[in-house]
Amino acid sequence: MLTHGAVLARFGHALSDPTRARLLLALRDGPGYPAQLADLLGSTRQNVSNHLACLRGCGLVVAVPEGRRVRYELADSRLAHALSDLLGVVLAVDPDACDDAAGKGCC
Repeated sequence: MLTHGAVLARFGHALSDPTRARLLLALRDGPGYPAQLADLLGSTRQNVSNHLACLRGCGLVVAVPEGRRVRYELADSRLAHALSDLLGVVLAVDPDACDDAAGKGCC
């Protein structure tokens, strides 16, 4: 059984990579497919698939088979709310943390 600290560390590991963080934010809006998510993030399908595997391993996303395709979604709907709250807290503490004007698209 994981301790609370270990669980939070696993969540922190998932968020520690910008691509994984962006994937979680994209899936907050609804399920997605690897090719679609790769296009959205401007990344390769292989890179996105690797990050989705990590997020699955952290228990944050699930893969739902649909015939020959696999749809990814957040493992629990409360994660969408938690991600929004976390983003809101970070921006409240540091309003300049997200510079969408620079086209980074972090938020």
